[in-house]
Amino acid sequence: MHVLKDKKLLNQNTIDIVKSTAPILQQHGETLTRHFYQRMFSHNPEVGPFFNPANQAEGTQQRALAGAICAYAANIDNLEVLGGAVELIANKHASLMVKPEHYPIVGENLLASIREVLGDGATDDVINAWAEAYGFLTDILVGREEQLYSDSATKDGGWEGFRKFKIDKKDQESQNIVSFYLKPEDGGALPEFLPGQYITIRVPTPDGSTTMRNYSLSNQPGRDYFRISVKREVAPADGAPHGYVSSMLHDNVAAGDVLEVGPPNGEFFLNVKDKHERPLVLLAAGIGITPIMSILKTTLNAMPDREIILVHGCLNDDVQPFKPFIDQLAATHPNLKAHYRYSDLAPDDVSPDENCSSGFVDADLIETLIPSRHADYYFCGPKPFMINIYQDLLVWGIPASQVHFEFFGPREELVQAPAE
Repeated sequence: MHVLKDKKLLNQNTIDIVKSTAPILQQHGETLTRHFYQRMFSHNPEVGPFFNPANQAEGTQQRALAGAICAYAANIDNLEVLGGAVELIANKHASLMVKPEHYPIVGENLLASIREVLGDGATDDVINAWAEAYGFLTDILVGREEQLYSDSATKDGGWEGFRKFKIDKKDQESQNIVSFYLKPEDGGALPEFLPGQYITIRVPTPDGSTTMRNYSLSNQPGRDYFRISVKREVAPADGAPHGYVSSMLHDNVAAGDVLEVGPPNGEFFLNVKDKHERPLVLLAAGIGITPIMSILKTTLNAMPDREIILVHGCLNDDVQPFKPFIDQLAATHPNLKAHYRYSDLAPDDVSPDENCSSGFVDADLIETLIPSRHADYYFCGPKPFMINIYQDLLVWGIPASQVHFEFFGPREELVQAPAE
């Protein structure tokens, strides 16, 4: 989809000024975005529910925004290269119900932050150019988001906004992962979603506000329920809070309780209409298995003869979800090969099974499973895993059209140059 075709609407003077700011924004990017968020949450606390406090506390959101601003400035004369990023942002915004009236809040605080952080470097010409560039990007995003809202509302079983779902049941998948089966409280139909997409859960907070989280759908489309599989997020350091929403879901909700749910979104999915003969390689680490499960089950139904290689990396089998189910699928589908990689077990502690091994998911392991390397790759997991897999595929020369990924968090470090 070419959402950035109208770049000609930006005049050349604006393009030149914004592009000239790229080096200084690269230098001061994180300082700028930290200041921006502090300023916006102070002046406009009503936008707080759109943001994950954990990402704010860890600085990942600030780094992601800094990377996005720098990329926009550097490529403003070639915006087609940012088409994938725009689609990602638009889907994320649609999942959180960002609307046109929210953009002026962000724009006002961003421009004020540029002026306050860059000081003398933020001349009136610079601020005016960035105002025009921000307005141009806003128009693109608002247009795409309106299309996403319309698509969600008009499809069979679809809706816009939040809909009440009843928890039909909870299943303990591992020591730290629980699956929630969600059915519409109104008894209505569910829309078809694309395997790999996510839904949004909105819950109340102690201060009387709300907060939202995205969770991948871990079942295939076409059922009368949605399933999400949620990992309990523990505090990353002493004194830091545990994950608020994951803790609430694990500890404070039960079958019969009601949750507010947004419609499916996401640009990471398998298009079953593309009937490729290439093998399908599904790579996951930890909770990254959730969208991969949806893709796996859908592929087995839609393309029962396609060769599928699934690799799931975990700390150990105590925290590994879905293994018995995957084993059952592999036993009944000879075209599916599954391999499990455990990173905190010594080789002697791994069961003597050719489908299990000790270590991390890496290029050497993948190559033993598909020596030709020629395949479609879908992968999801934590940042180190994602960076390593992405760079391995770059080194192998796998075409971009055969590389698909879902990154749980900001992507600013994923596409760095391959390590030597």
